[in-house]
Amino acid sequence: AGMAVRVSVLPSPRCLFDDPVQIRVAGLQPLQAVTLRASLVDEGGELFQAHALYRAGSSGELDLSRSPALGGSYLGVEPMGLLWALQSKTPYKRLAKRNVLTPFCVDLEVYEGHGDMSRLLGKCTNERWFLGEGVKRISVREGRLRATLFLPPGPGPFPGLIDLYGSGGGLIEYRASLLASRGFVTLALAYMSFEDMPAIPEILELSYFEEAVNFLQKQQQVKDTGIGVLGLSKGGDLALSMATFLPGIKAAVSISGSSFNSFVPLKGDGFTIPVHPYDLGRMKISDESGLVNFSDVVDDHTDPATWNCRIPVEKSLAKFLFLSGLDDMNWKSDLYCQDAVQRLQQHGREVEFYSYSGAGHLLEPPYLPLCKVSIHRVLGMLVHWGGQWREHAKAQEDAWRRIQAFFWQHL
Repeated sequence: AGMAVRVSVLPSPRCLFDDPVQIRVAGLQPLQAVTLRASLVDEGGELFQAHALYRAGSSGELDLSRSPALGGSYLGVEPMGLLWALQSKTPYKRLAKRNVLTPFCVDLEVYEGHGDMSRLLGKCTNERWFLGEGVKRISVREGRLRATLFLPPGPGPFPGLIDLYGSGGGLIEYRASLLASRGFVTLALAYMSFEDMPAIPEILELSYFEEAVNFLQKQQQVKDTGIGVLGLSKGGDLALSMATFLPGIKAAVSISGSSFNSFVPLKGDGFTIPVHPYDLGRMKISDESGLVNFSDVVDDHTDPATWNCRIPVEKSLAKFLFLSGLDDMNWKSDLYCQDAVQRLQQHGREVEFYSYSGAGHLLEPPYLPLCKVSIHRVLGMLVHWGGQWREHAKAQEDAWRRIQAFFWQHL
């Protein structure tokens, strides 16, 4: 009986969720065929799994950063494939962290052969955290604010960020907690469908977002060089509006957003930006599954009749970064992104933008698996978000690096 089979996660089995790790197996027979499986149970009890077929090297070692997968959930050399390929057993579930104070535990198992997984050879657990050592989580209910503040350890000063999610509403913390773990004071801000906030507000007030900026600027650990804002989807156009109308915002990132005000009117000081016209009659619903594709519901944004709904980003002095997926099935985010970029460039403004082929609407922190379809929390419909597994995973890694570099540079 040779050496026992050992599975290890390097540099440590405990890490932050956005940390890449090296998965290794030792003690196999030379050229032995094995199946690796990753399993994760989310907070709702939903099981997510991925598996891949491998062959050990001549010394009985397997290193996922060098050995190619020969089949299963992905092919080729993919050091983090077992994470980004995780799929729920129940269809249409999105992996998201509700409580950032606990980790996701990923069980990594090695089974004999490429057939039935009847013989377990070894296993280990990778604990993936959303909150770094010493990061503080503070619930904020001050004035109208419904938010969570994350403070990195130490006196700082650190750059300050406001983090906004989309029209699904709620108070989403996992991206903000990861950013705080990387050295930003981050305020995750709810603005609809949370506690006393309506699911679909009649109007959103710019002064609410200004309150958030003022709150963040008052924090002792926040640098006084200006605040950054990061938004996904509906949060993307809100980020642009904040950067345009609130002088405290120095840098804004829009992920899969639009260059016009979508779905809810935005009331400023003495003006209101109306909702860009749309018609839900143009939703495409696929018969067999009831999947909804929203990409055609919005009226043509190049029609001057819609221009009163535009966010006048060209008036802003902030720096901008736009990110979009070319396989977004929910929203023509690349087209809308190009529109904003053109307007900024025509006015001589600096702007960065990246569009990712094969990436969908939900560009999340890295190693969160692609969610192609899920229930929209406010609309209650099955929505098609788009994306191809491998391309989307690569896009998330690249986007995450760019977002952090952009904020470090401008704040």
